[in-house]
Amino acid sequence: MRIRIEYRTTYRYEFAASGIVQALRLRPGVHDGQHIHHWRVDVDIDGVMRSSRDPFGNRVDMFYADVPATALTISVAGEADVTDTAGVIRGTAEPLPPAIFLRQTPLTLPDAAIVELAEGARRGGPLDSLHALMGAIHGGIAFETGATDAATPAAAALAAGRGVCQDFAHIFSAGARHLGLPARYVSGHLARDEQQGASHAWAEAYLPDLGWIAFDPANGICTTDAYLRVAIGLDYLDAAPVRGARRGGGSESLDVSVRAVDAMRQSQS
Repeated sequence: MRIRIEYRTTYRYEFAASGIVQALRLRPGVHDGQHIHHWRVDVDIDGVMRSSRDPFGNRVDMFYADVPATALTISVAGEADVTDTAGVIRGTAEPLPPAIFLRQTPLTLPDAAIVELAEGARRGGPLDSLHALMGAIHGGIAFETGATDAATPAAAALAAGRGVCQDFAHIFSAGARHLGLPARYVSGHLARDEQQGASHAWAEAYLPDLGWIAFDPANGICTTDAYLRVAIGLDYLDAAPVRGARRGGGSESLDVSVRAVDAMRQSQS
């Protein structure tokens, strides 16, 4: 599938904010099932953009604003060709060994309920256990926008029985790591027909015989050619599309608009 992305994030401040810095993990990488056709990231105020890679291998654009601003819009436009690999991810840049992704974080720290969930999913083989874990999360938690926020840990989302894709990915990662299987958080996009209010998130788990396999517990499936992979990390904080800091500005509001579609089907309609 050729996926077309139009992604806009707008910050508005009560007063002019100065010293605005944004870390942008918005550029997808290339692997055996994903090839970038074209991609562009723009910011609508004057500043300097410096590109590098973080310890996980993600492309990071650091934006430093030159002037104070009452609003800031970050826009992404691009297209990528994605093939269905049944969730198996090969050909990625892997600067870190899989064992790093056994580490729990404050957002993925398992409590007794997560341990019980993971143990209940344990099967004879690790791949079967991961599918069972994904199914238990998908069937046991309601997808509800606004029920959690970016700082909600996996244990709290599981206890509430509701959350968004970020929470599903955190719970899956916490459970897989408890089972001794490296797991990591993935941020990206899922091509859908409707306008979306956020990007998507899922998880990948590592098996020695197969490598990294992508699981989307929010939808109960391994990833397909409708999934565009952008960044990875131990949790959301490592792979967030946009994270920033500023001085002053008073209160802040945030508006996100995402359109991720099948470009070929859109061109035929």
